[in-house]
Amino acid sequence: MDIGGLPTVGEPGTAIGIASVPNLRDVGGWPTAGGGRVRTGLLYRSVDLSRLADEDLAVFDKLGIRTIYDLRTGAERDQSPDRLPDGAAYVVLDVLADSADATPAKLAEVLADPQLAARLLGDGRAPAIVEGAYRQIVCLDSARAAYRRLFADLADAGNRPALVHCMSGKDRTGWAAAALLGLLGVPEELIMADYLLTNAQLLPSMQPRFDAFARLGGDPELLMPIFGVREQYLRAAVDETRRRFGTIEGYFADGLGLDADVQRRLRDAFTYVG
Repeated sequence: MDIGGLPTVGEPGTAIGIASVPNLRDVGGWPTAGGGRVRTGLLYRSVDLSRLADEDLAVFDKLGIRTIYDLRTGAERDQSPDRLPDGAAYVVLDVLADSADATPAKLAEVLADPQLAARLLGDGRAPAIVEGAYRQIVCLDSARAAYRRLFADLADAGNRPALVHCMSGKDRTGWAAAALLGLLGVPEELIMADYLLTNAQLLPSMQPRFDAFARLGGDPELLMPIFGVREQYLRAAVDETRRRFGTIEGYFADGLGLDADVQRRLRDAFTYVG
């Protein structure tokens, strides 16, 4: 169903349906422990906005987004600058600024160079590389600073509705959504279900790029572990969180420096009962 040109949010995780911005969905809608539910219309997640098409601008504007949080590296931003809706504040939060390799930020390079892809990802190396990147997303100083700012801002109503994105909207963005949903009390199996939706909502849009990679002489199957998502990736971040901080509340408090008051304001803003 469509109201005023804006697709309505149905089941949790339903794609908004803007063709030029795949993997765009509302983070809300999921049930929480104790009978609550995460509010919709406050936080969206997506791929980068460089590809936002003219014909989709009007529909995108109906989301009413006040603040866009860009989790990409400087190189990614330079290569594919966001196309920003009128009036939206733009906040750069480079999660991987302190990373020695920043593998999730190299997807464009990998697509353009089958030999580089083979060196980085061949012989079954890809899953371990991505798992390591997810652990960095939890513990790097730059990552903790980025997520501290993101969640502190989201506790302030003046910054919402907001959209958070990286390049593909799956790793750095995936952790942002998973961490928030965890703090709000969404059961782990539903957080994982939300995370895995990327495989259905992003990968089909990547087919032309996979085809181009094949024409360059590359094997598209080599790309699947890094352009899709797997349970083991998010579990690596969760394991790192528990190892370092004990609980998701400990991650917010000790990892991000966001005290009980900020955590309470996030819960009050993003959840309701009834």
